[in-house]
Amino acid sequence: MRITKIETIWFEAVPAAVWEQDNPKARQALPNNLWVRVHTDTGLSGIGETYYLPRAVAAIIHDVYAPLLIGRDPRDIENHWQNMFALTNFCGVMGAEMRAISALDVALWDLVGQISGLPIYALLGGRSRDRIRVYNTCVGFGKYPDLDAWLNGRAGELAQDLLDQGITAMKIWPFDQFGPGIAGPENERGQTKVWGAVTAAGTRGLGISNDDLRAGVAIVEDIRRAVGDKMQIAIEGHCRWDLPSSVKIAKALEPLDVMWLEEIMPPDNVDAFVRLKAETTVPICQSERVFTRFGFRPWIERGAMDIAMMDLSWGGGLTEGRKVAAMADTAFLPFTCHDTIGPVALWAATHMMLNAPNGLIMEIVRGYVDGWYNDVLEDRMQLADGRLTLADRPGLGTRLREDLFSRPNARIETTTEESLKVW
Repeated sequence: MRITKIETIWFEAVPAAVWEQDNPKARQALPNNLWVRVHTDTGLSGIGETYYLPRAVAAIIHDVYAPLLIGRDPRDIENHWQNMFALTNFCGVMGAEMRAISALDVALWDLVGQISGLPIYALLGGRSRDRIRVYNTCVGFGKYPDLDAWLNGRAGELAQDLLDQGITAMKIWPFDQFGPGIAGPENERGQTKVWGAVTAAGTRGLGISNDDLRAGVAIVEDIRRAVGDKMQIAIEGHCRWDLPSSVKIAKALEPLDVMWLEEIMPPDNVDAFVRLKAETTVPICQSERVFTRFGFRPWIERGAMDIAMMDLSWGGGLTEGRKVAAMADTAFLPFTCHDTIGPVALWAATHMMLNAPNGLIMEIVRGYVDGWYNDVLEDRMQLADGRLTLADRPGLGTRLREDLFSRPNARIETTTEESLKVW
């Protein structure tokens, strides 16, 4: 059995004015994603996905990794991961290179599942649970204007609406609006549009005023007034604050019993998070910007976090995800996976969360699950009563829609055995 072809697909963005006319409160999703298909001489193919810089990732897949994979047995997943990592780690690997590895790794797991006739969760060691509870990251999309709701005084109403759907946990980022953005020194808090929507990126805030702190906390208090403790609330920080500000925010949140405080500072200084944990009782979640088991090791060993969160489509795929989950488990820490990325990533993460003994909860964006994700895959995610489950199907259990490849703004590239002969 041999890998014979590797295929990538990504999409050019729709002109901003055209998109905003039909989607005034939602960013363009497709132009940020890249999908990969790994084909074999048996006729089977596996799919993977990553997010961010799709043109760069596609170039790495075809120029660097395809020659390592084509002609080889797809079942040697661990060896493929180590080979790809070793080649690009020669010059530094924690960027588009790791995103490419992650997408290819998930595609290989999908392939091996189909070859063996088993779902990925069974290949990982079987299920620790038959469904996983979800929390809703309150991004707006489609029929769910969730971001607009909590930013404009309706956080309590949003929480009740989620509870009515059986979703008992939610994530918001109430302090981002008070931190500096990337619009330049003359417009420090100005909003910057990237890919058709305001970006959450910003530099570190060097202090938060009491008025701004109260305004952020008031959003969380609105949820508590509306639904009490029926809703768990995670606070996203998007790496927007320095250490003193993070301590101040954490202490202000303590009476509100939040589920966790996530990425309140950039992940570049583990010791800063050790100091933060020493100052607060709020659980610390850290997070999708940490890549591979090597990245997570100091966080676990130094006690810098309470919940380990990984993005499988950025940080190393399923091969690394199971190792990070096991490392966290040895420290009696719960494990969770990041979404807001794309449908293949969510399917892969759900397999991991059904398997991991320390799997805590899974992130979703309900507008995506009930929206554009269904334009990409043949099957809808099975979400009911606030929980995800998977059918007993081989591999991931779903395929890319064939009409995806015929859309006018699709950009498709393939590498085959024949094309490699010119190297």
